[in-house]
Amino acid sequence: MAVGSSGSRGNVLPAQVDTVVIGAGQAGLAMSWWLTQAGREHIVLEARDRMGGGWLRRWDSFCLVTPNWSMRLPGFAYDGPEPDAFTPRDGLVAYIADYATSFDAPVIVDAAATSVDSVDRGGLEVQTARGTITARNVVVATGAFQVAKRPAISGDLPDGVVQVHTDEYRSPAQLPDGAVLVVGSGQSGCQVAEELHDAGRRVFLSVSSCWRAPRGYRGHDIFSWIAQRAMRAAEFGIALETVDDLPHPGVRAACNPHLSGTKGGHTINLRRFGQQGITLLGRLSGADDGRLRFAPDLEQNLHRADTFFDENLRPDLDEFIARAGYDAPPYEPDVVAFDPPPVNSLDIAKEGISSVVWGTGFRFDLGWVRPLSFDGMGFPVHRRGVTDTPGLYLLGLPWLYTQTSSLLVGVGNDAEYLAGRIAAA
Repeated sequence: MAVGSSGSRGNVLPAQVDTVVIGAGQAGLAMSWWLTQAGREHIVLEARDRMGGGWLRRWDSFCLVTPNWSMRLPGFAYDGPEPDAFTPRDGLVAYIADYATSFDAPVIVDAAATSVDSVDRGGLEVQTARGTITARNVVVATGAFQVAKRPAISGDLPDGVVQVHTDEYRSPAQLPDGAVLVVGSGQSGCQVAEELHDAGRRVFLSVSSCWRAPRGYRGHDIFSWIAQRAMRAAEFGIALETVDDLPHPGVRAACNPHLSGTKGGHTINLRRFGQQGITLLGRLSGADDGRLRFAPDLEQNLHRADTFFDENLRPDLDEFIARAGYDAPPYEPDVVAFDPPPVNSLDIAKEGISSVVWGTGFRFDLGWVRPLSFDGMGFPVHRRGVTDTPGLYLLGLPWLYTQTSSLLVGVGNDAEYLAGRIAAA
């Protein structure tokens, strides 16, 4: 029998339970749904005082990058009137909370896990802010974006420059008047740079090696083809890539493509940013004496953004479309003829740069899971979420098993697999 409920948040933690799920975001709740279907006793620990998962940390205007139909957590697929629209942040928070309520998930909030240890007599011990729990199984589902990364160079900027990470950014009004330097051109960095530019700010964007994908591809949203291929690949004799098929382990930490769900959903093209007045810069390489230095890699990074989709993802999608027999129109690429002038350095005061937004990604924070081991790149060691420690599992990480492992549309598949392992043990 499950302990606690999504509606009874003052529950005292049990001293012992069969399975503890750590994290009540999309991954943890998907796990709870499958454990509930299997009749397995469990609780879900949530560090925050409310439901909503990592979506609570997104900025005010944030919209889901994948269409609404991709909100397909187990037993709770989107059934609203706008499947091809893009849900805003508060709608995502509500979706997660409603999901927990839909099956009375045994969530206990304000219960941050501070450590997981093996127990000599077998099992695992979870220390929390509200007490200690012994469990046969622990599923760590704390999300794909755990701790914001700020480069060491952030300490070299003048004291008067306000610095926030995209994890802390909420709106243009949060930043002081003046120009803004956005460092990093991943999804978040690009979306924040666009919002600041639309708000009338002068924006400088330090471009990284992330790539773009078209919002619409051959008559459908790009994610429609990606999702269909993921679900139907075997039907047409296509081997779906798993983490074992990646060309190198670093792909697990690769950028998500430049896309946005705002304004009804649209493609982001860095060269168009430059045309519109955003100053494009190479990688930020140094800061001293009130000046910023940039690497001479801007054109290289823009070229990668322009060509990566055609060289890597497009052939797979076209193969699927052909094998499935879809009558899809030809692709019309978004070509923008703009070559930004090279900039080697900037004077912060002269350019009026009053703030920096770090779009420099996230790192894992799993050192508190003490039986866990890590590889040379800092990734936790596991096999489709199953670790070397009996009863210890991971869920919701990028490329846990497939490309969709950390997404609303795919995390339920990994949760189902792990629930089956737990039930069979």
